[in-house]
Amino acid sequence: MLDYKFGIASASELAEAEKRISKKKAAELFENEAPDSLEAGKFASLKSIHKYLFDDIYSLAGEKRTVIISKGNFRFAPLMYIKAALANIDKMFRSTFDEIVEKYVEKNFSRTFRECSGRSARIRLDCILKKENGMVADWSKVGK
Repeated sequence: MLDYKFGIASASELAEAEKRISKKKAAELFENEAPDSLEAGKFASLKSIHKYLFDDIYSLAGEKRTVIISKGNFRFAPLMYIKAALANIDKMFRSTFDEIVEKYVEKNFSRTFRECSGRSARIRLDCILKKENGMVADWSKVGK
């Protein structure tokens, strides 16, 4: 069970609170140009983003997961490989669009955080794209 910072009775209420709070925090990040100060493509930046977005919700915001997790029939990277996977992902090239996307996919497979890894990873991807290629993704055109 996750340690929430406020009492929520249902999963749907939690999902709505996560969505509302993280969208507000993401907007604040970009309004303050915080992604420009982060080192593009490094785990430390992703950790900072995750902590900022979800610190009001989860006590474990910004902390690597310590449990095995899956989504549907897919199991994410085993715990014993996360540290090595993150070190390898940090070293991956990110000078071309394809390299940036490959880095993003590898990061998603590691599923570093217990909850909300995807939202943090999308902001991190935008940081990399902006710094390396001068562009950002239009996430409104990307489906799940």
